[in-house]
Amino acid sequence: MNKTVAVALSGGLDSSVTALLLKNKGYNVIGVSAKTINTPEAENVIKNARTVADKLEIPFYAFDAVKIFKEKVINYFEASYKNGETPNPCIMCNKFMKWGALFDYATNTLGADILATGHYANIKEVNGIYKLYPASDEHKDQLYFLFALNQEQLSRTIFPLSSFKKDEVKKMAEEFNLPSKSAKESQDVCFIKAPMTTKKYLNNIFEPRRGDFIEKRSCKKLGEHNGFWQFTIGQRKGIGLAAPEALYVIDIDANKNIVYVGYKDELYAEDLNLQNINWSYPNENKEFEALVKIRYNMKSVPAYISITGKNCYIKFTSPVSAISKGQACVLYDIEDGHLLGGGFI
Repeated sequence: MNKTVAVALSGGLDSSVTALLLKNKGYNVIGVSAKTINTPEAENVIKNARTVADKLEIPFYAFDAVKIFKEKVINYFEASYKNGETPNPCIMCNKFMKWGALFDYATNTLGADILATGHYANIKEVNGIYKLYPASDEHKDQLYFLFALNQEQLSRTIFPLSSFKKDEVKKMAEEFNLPSKSAKESQDVCFIKAPMTTKKYLNNIFEPRRGDFIEKRSCKKLGEHNGFWQFTIGQRKGIGLAAPEALYVIDIDANKNIVYVGYKDELYAEDLNLQNINWSYPNENKEFEALVKIRYNMKSVPAYISITGKNCYIKFTSPVSAISKGQACVLYDIEDGHLLGGGFI
């Protein structure tokens, strides 16, 4: 009997081609989408996903996940900024939505054997252990966002786009005339749609609070702002302070509503600590070398890792810039780049 694969359909290019590839391979494919917010845009996501499913002639199911998305993703996003942290909602969405509510709905309610998504990543079974490897398209590799997945989830997940380049995916969509062939890339924060920005969004939910810009080195007050949540570590543009050379946000004190600024060299640090790290598979090593990312759009860098219980001390071989509390720090095997685990700084 052919296995039933539930494809997480968004109506976008990647998920549409994922469903097409699986159908062409002979799987019993069903499309599934979760409604995450009560907006016309969210209704359009469901509508577009249904249109894709109709084109592919596969069953389509949608379910309401507004409550859990609010609790696990939006509330987390807002609370992080309120605490002076830099959140990563995509990781929480993967954990609680795609491999949470949607995974459960697809497997328990719809009876699917496997979940497939349009992520650019590659799952390999190595001696009974499922490991996440980089996709062929290094510019689209998404391992960083998948460190929270466990072995049970990985054993029942496939990523059909792992061996394709983005241009190839676009070409397939055009050749089959999929409704999503001209779809734009999804935004980083899916629940904040242009012309709304993250800064405007936060200013709508937080009351303005007059606070100080303080120069980190001298402790001198350089000016005032209307709320620390408008700034992130490493930010240079939009600070609005005159100085002999470019100023950067160096630190944020949420309790005192202080934004500390300084110069580029002050952004660099040599180490960090992670608590409650999530390992992609059991790790017996206590001290080892690894490649590390402290944000998605950076090149991984080598570091020495020391494990104590669930905590992890990371010492970089060279200083790294703009380590931000709340951001994800992800570890990769230094030999072949497969995912080891990750946590929040």
